Amino acid sequence: MSSSPTLGPIHPLVPAGEDLEPAIAFYEQKLGFSIIHREGDPLRLAIVQRGAAVIYLCRNGYQDIGSPTSIRIQVNHIEQLYAEYQSKDESIIHPEGHLEQKPWGPKEFIVFDPAGCCLTFFAMP
Repeated sequence: MSSSPTLGPIHPLVPAGEDLEPAIAFYEQKLGFSIIHREGDPLRLAIVQRGAAVIYLCRNGYQDIGSPTSIRIQVNHIEQLYAEYQSKDESIIHPEGHLEQKPWGPKEFIVFDPAGCCLTFFAMP
């Protein structure tokens, strides 16, 4: 009797620019994540977490490398999270990414981090 492999949560590695401190501050102060690990001097890796979402912020010298990165994070109580982010800094919500029900099913909104990583927060109906 063998068990089938099961996949767990993913922990993406996100390019965050040459200086990780602005990225860490953004994830902590704007998105409510907590830093759970710092590595290197100078800092080359930081791990942030909120609930089951874990993101590895890595140092990179080419700032634009973060721009094609896109992560989808499933959320319970998405309206509350959206309101939380709006109250902290409404400008972090992408102008074309406000909370709405999408034709393909989920309700979602979009935030871009300082390095250009697209974070889509979504809830399934």
